[in-house]
Amino acid sequence: MDTAIHYFKEAMLDRLLLTPDRINKMSDGLRQVMDLPDPIGKITRGWETMSGLDITQERVPLGVIGMIYEARPNVTVDAAGLCFKAGNVVILRGGKEAINSNIVLAETLRTALKDSGINPDAVQLIDDVSHETAQKMMELKDYIDVLIPRGSGKFIKMVVDKAKVPIIETGAGNCHIYVDKDADLDKALKIIINAKVQRPSVCNAAEKVVLHKDIANEFLPRLYDALSANNVEVRGDVLAKAIVPEIVPATQEDWSTEYDDYIIAIKVVDNIDDAIKHINKYNTKHSESIITENYTASRKFMKQIDAAVVYTNASTRFTDGQQFGFGAEIGISTQKLHARGPMGANELTTTKYLVQGDGQVRK
Repeated sequence: MDTAIHYFKEAMLDRLLLTPDRINKMSDGLRQVMDLPDPIGKITRGWETMSGLDITQERVPLGVIGMIYEARPNVTVDAAGLCFKAGNVVILRGGKEAINSNIVLAETLRTALKDSGINPDAVQLIDDVSHETAQKMMELKDYIDVLIPRGSGKFIKMVVDKAKVPIIETGAGNCHIYVDKDADLDKALKIIINAKVQRPSVCNAAEKVVLHKDIANEFLPRLYDALSANNVEVRGDVLAKAIVPEIVPATQEDWSTEYDDYIIAIKVVDNIDDAIKHINKYNTKHSESIITENYTASRKFMKQIDAAVVYTNASTRFTDGQQFGFGAEIGISTQKLHARGPMGANELTTTKYLVQGDGQVRK
């Protein structure tokens, strides 16, 4: 079998795999969600108007949430737990790749609800994985309040283009790590390998590395050797290939591609401004990181990069609801409305105003 195909299949199987450790982590995540403060009924602000009206703004459920997703069966558990915590009903529609796992997980959750005296229909799974059923679900705007897609960039775009139900767009992750001229190169190497190799099939894995030209000659050969030792195919621009001839020439398409695979592309730039410009042009607004010991460079990068999560000296793999302390996540929102970044129970609520009067009429 071709090595690239082998590792692609390995990455995809990793998305589907349920091991005792992963199942334990899913149950641990549910317990963390359980222990979090209840977002429903939380008063976000309150005041009295000139007319003597008492106004409070209170968090309420979104209502019925539709989850439409590919592969990873852990989404079934995370979505159900978070939606329930925030007082919502969830309708789950996973992909054909994990349908048997999703059926078992959903039935387990429904049984737990029933045993606790709660209507099990708070969690529902559509076990018909046909495209026609998915399309019908996307059109149920009278029954579903919001639809959250999770999967590849292509899949999410398809849902966004076809859905009539309001969408919270999530997930596509063309994530970059910029190694600045003032970087600790040992630290940079450790972070890049973690961000690319630990789980290459997920949306917060690093897909691109941008190198400042002043450190490229010293650092790129080390980086290439470390990536190659982890079976990662390295692509690069003309400057990168001039330093390491074994690098595969990158095409224009590479810069905007989310690989979800053992592939990474490298670009060499003149300065931090060029790095920021390149990243903002090609990123998917997910997660970006700068490796530097220069505080001014760090602040500039963090302020000017347009993304949901921006790091200094850390792996992009931390963009995750559980890692952020949310117990689990419904997804990583890459848009600016109504939520951005890892979405926990709080992001699965909306607000309404409660206005208390005493006979007031407007003049």
